[in-house]
Amino acid sequence: MELYDIETGSEIYKKGIHTAKAITAVNARTMVDKVRQKVSNALINKKFVVILGGEHTVSLGTIQAHAAFFNNFSILHLDAHSDMRDSYEGDKYSHACIMARAREITGNIVSVGIRSSDSSELKNINKQNTFYASTIHHSKTWIKQVVKKLSQNVYITIDLDVFDSSVMPSTGTPEPGGLGWYGVLDLLEIVSKNKNIVGFDVVELCPSKSNMAPDFLAAKLIYKLLSLKFA
Repeated sequence: MELYDIETGSEIYKKGIHTAKAITAVNARTMVDKVRQKVSNALINKKFVVILGGEHTVSLGTIQAHAAFFNNFSILHLDAHSDMRDSYEGDKYSHACIMARAREITGNIVSVGIRSSDSSELKNINKQNTFYASTIHHSKTWIKQVVKKLSQNVYITIDLDVFDSSVMPSTGTPEPGGLGWYGVLDLLEIVSKNKNIVGFDVVELCPSKSNMAPDFLAAKLIYKLLSLKFA
């Protein structure tokens, strides 16, 4: 991947990017606890943390850590799915429950790109803070509306299936009708200019040996968001 970012005119890697060792755990709850501890230590040491995970559950630990560290805290949730089930297959720490657990930490969650939900989730969904993909498709002002609903300190959680499956097929639960590359970048750029991004995660990549483009998209997205934050 080219390390010069055209849009920001920067080479953000020169500020220093450290890749920590992978965190492993025997179950989801243990993973959440380990991630929270690791991220909390990094924040105390004044590091900007990016979490990468195949399973969206890893986001909960880092959300817990950031919420405890920053005041006036909100979450920008980019996803095809609302992830608001109270429990899924007997596990309340399943990927399908991640935002239900995050909702227990902060009431200020803004969800973008949603286009799939189970009826059991409806009671947990804040429709005023949910920007469905079908609505975004017909709106020219949706980004401004999203930004207005966020508080000053914003944590961003990005499930890669927020992108349309034509550009991001390498995810476990792809959905048609998603956002495009520049739609997501436009949102992230405006958020970075108007809010303080305190951390982010990128999750749910399911690599395919027959198509490397989605892997590159994920890497480019991470580097782009770092460039927007620090350029």
